[in-house]
Amino acid sequence: MRRTPAALGAMALACGLALTACGSSDSSGDTPQVKVEGAFIPEPASGDMAAGFFVVRNSGGADTLSSVSSAIAGRVTLHSTDNGVMKEQKSFTVPANGDLDFERGGNHLMFENLKRKPKEGDKVSVELRFAKTGTVTVSFPVKAATYNPTAHASHASH
Repeated sequence: MRRTPAALGAMALACGLALTACGSSDSSGDTPQVKVEGAFIPEPASGDMAAGFFVVRNSGGADTLSSVSSAIAGRVTLHSTDNGVMKEQKSFTVPANGDLDFERGGNHLMFENLKRKPKEGDKVSVELRFAKTGTVTVSFPVKAATYNPTAHASHASH
């Protein structure tokens, strides 16, 4: 079966347009729209480690939180807690149109080898690196050691 050059050209053009249309409609829905809220570090009891908590709200496609760093710590690691057992994680998935929670008793950051002990009232700059979104810099206020946003919802600015 012979195809004329014009027929082949028309087929190639039609396929190209179909692929372009699919690509453009898929990519707009896949773009993550991340926003970090409720970040805080409870004032640590000792001077060498601290924990960090926050919520990633995503109104777009899925993303991955792949690493975290801060000038205040030699190393910042990602942890999950399952049945009271803390485990270091390499990354966390940020679900499409969903939230990723880092809260007491659950997922959290560990600031290790602190260069100085953060005190209540300080603000700590933290860089969250996402696979698609890139780096998001967040200011983590240092709260009282007992601060819990669910118990203090009416004192959110405390």
